[in-house]
Amino acid sequence: MNKIYDLIIIGGGPAGLSAGLYAGRARLNTLIIEKEHTGGQINSTAEIVNYPGVVKTTGPNLTSDMKTQAENFGVKFQTADVLDVDFNGEVKTIKTNNGELQGRAVIIATGASPRKLGFPGEIEYGGRGIAYCATCDGEFFNNLEVLVIGAGYAAAEEAIYLTRFAKKVIIIAREPEFTCAKSIGDKVKANPKIEIRFNTEVLEAVGDDVLRSVKLINNVTNEKSEYFPPKEDGTFGIFVFVGYEPQTKIFKDKIEMDRYGYILTNENMETSIKGVYAAGDLRPKLLRQVVTAVADGAIAATDAERYVASEKERLGIVEEKVIEEKVEVKKEGPTSNKALSGRSKLLNDTLRNQLKGILAKIENNISLVSIVDENNSKSLELRDLVLDICDLSDKVSSIIYKKGENTEMEDKVHADKYPIVALLDKNGNYSGVKFHGVPGGHELNSFILAIYNLAGPGQELNEGILNEIKSIDNRINIKVAVSLSCHVCPEVVTAAQRIAIENPNIETEMLDLSNFKDIKDKHKIMSVPALIINDSKVYFGGKKLEDIVKLLK
Repeated sequence: MNKIYDLIIIGGGPAGLSAGLYAGRARLNTLIIEKEHTGGQINSTAEIVNYPGVVKTTGPNLTSDMKTQAENFGVKFQTADVLDVDFNGEVKTIKTNNGELQGRAVIIATGASPRKLGFPGEIEYGGRGIAYCATCDGEFFNNLEVLVIGAGYAAAEEAIYLTRFAKKVIIIAREPEFTCAKSIGDKVKANPKIEIRFNTEVLEAVGDDVLRSVKLINNVTNEKSEYFPPKEDGTFGIFVFVGYEPQTKIFKDKIEMDRYGYILTNENMETSIKGVYAAGDLRPKLLRQVVTAVADGAIAATDAERYVASEKERLGIVEEKVIEEKVEVKKEGPTSNKALSGRSKLLNDTLRNQLKGILAKIENNISLVSIVDENNSKSLELRDLVLDICDLSDKVSSIIYKKGENTEMEDKVHADKYPIVALLDKNGNYSGVKFHGVPGGHELNSFILAIYNLAGPGQELNEGILNEIKSIDNRINIKVAVSLSCHVCPEVVTAAQRIAIENPNIETEMLDLSNFKDIKDKHKIMSVPALIINDSKVYFGGKKLEDIVKLLK
């Protein structure tokens, strides 16, 4: 018989994490399901300065602390894709790719994703000039001009962020004025690197292999114009920030929504079905910010606690104690971020302890091979990280050679780019998994998962998809081009590398694109993640393991 949770929260963004914190504190047996990574859309925000009580932070840092708080109250987390739901009856059923889950109450907190405008050329130049995440892709437009489409909070804030890279930012807004707070709008207007064109809309993006121009229209005078980048640049970027689309398709016909797909609730976050709640950006609301999402989550969890208590009383169920598992948050001193003797500068003691706990679960001995180009600073940095991680587990050993010192090993792991670290399996065979770049930032997750998946037990794989992977009988090279600030990239890297681990015909390389301008230029990459198959076909955007397998067939 399946375990029945008191509360299942679908979505691990600020609304879901806040709901988890309040539910855990109320001693509900709570599970949060997140399909990709904890944090949601806020993970792509480089700077948060308007969250009460927090002077300045980043999206990833804020949600990481939220997750720790929830874990401290016994909340469990599971990574899975929700395939279907059944909200009929006393117990709600959530069907995922990892099996069915049951809960007495459910909070839907799946959030929203960036909305596309639909102008001609938007899809064609996605990844080659048109982007939706300044944090992920801003660096690719260094010393170029960029257009920012939108007039709200996101457009204003991201326009300011993009001035770090772009030599000029032009805001294209169909409205006559900014729709965000006046203080933010005034800050944008005062920035000397930003030009603003109100009452203006995009008609079409034009180009060849990259963007060359964009056609515009003034919606007051109907005057048409065409923007061209400076001749010396040749291309430019378009960042679209025109609101979000609720991620609620799976709940269609299961729960009451408005015509735009937003889930309707009352002031207690109750939906049209008893015991089912909705919180965050998927609700119709005036303001979509972290502060309103966490408020929704807290309200939903508080009402869900009352609902679950009444259901248990009605059914005569004795309360089960939720055991709190404290996750220590170490306060770091002023020198704690400095490298300790012989250790990588990327890791502090808190992170080392966390990694040590993860690596303690692996089953087989594996090796990390790094060929070091002593003239490459990133190669030296990667060497230190490899040595540091290998110190954390007796099952992970390091093999370090200087470039040219062992050509047989270089041939074995196809060492053709630097920096490089390759993974060897328990038998000393090359696994087909390589990292060309120092896997810091978000990519540290994919690096540790590569070790975990190769050494075992590894993340669970559906038998059907595993058989599909093993059936691929032609030689394939996959390059996953990333930036270390991209929150979507690690999932693509992990999925592609898992395919390589399961099939010896496939090799998967992570490329930190900042180190490989030749590859960026060759494939005209201006957005990540970018999946390059056999150095010819390029696919942009987030991809799940199943999606990548289809591309390889």
